[in-house]
Amino acid sequence: MSLSNVCSSLSFIVLSFTILVICADSYAQASDNEAESLTKIGQGVGHIMNIYYCYSCGYRKVFEDYAGIIQQKYPEISVIGANYDPPGLNMYLSRMIGFGKMILIMCILSGVNIFAWLNKPQPSWWSWCLENKLYACMMMFFLANMIEGQLVSSGAFEISLNNIPLWSKLETGRIPQPPELFQIIDNTLQFSKIDMPNNFAQ
Repeated sequence: MSLSNVCSSLSFIVLSFTILVICADSYAQASDNEAESLTKIGQGVGHIMNIYYCYSCGYRKVFEDYAGIIQQKYPEISVIGANYDPPGLNMYLSRMIGFGKMILIMCILSGVNIFAWLNKPQPSWWSWCLENKLYACMMMFFLANMIEGQLVSSGAFEISLNNIPLWSKLETGRIPQPPELFQIIDNTLQFSKIDMPNNFAQ
């Protein structure tokens, strides 16, 4: 086996391992979110707060901080967090780019000339990709991930309590300060107590 074949095989193994680790990490994060949500639903006494945030914006830590202080002040409230899916075609475009990224990477690693299928001359940039498989795949992988992140980056931090909207970062342009969020929660809980029918047997 020639040195170039050995390098190509090693490059394929390294890249495959990197992609596998990233995919496994994403799956683990989704599983953690689901497990966390189910656990907190079980702890609730009737009030459920939903916080939909932009994961690609780095708001996961903000959500965890707010969930902690809210549950400390309001033990009866279950806080559930999830990623805010952007409206329109952005999510579909992001998935299409991700699918196309994987196809191109596999074509580069296998040395397939996709332009021959289209009866087109092979461009110089594709020749460079086939000659520098590791660098081309890594560059394509991270560039596509950056574009996907921009497409799904909504900047959202939407808060609701018992399906009643409390705060929208998309409308206000900012995340609420804890004191003002506490005031909104107090008002909402007080209103729900007044509005709640009092027909229980004494």
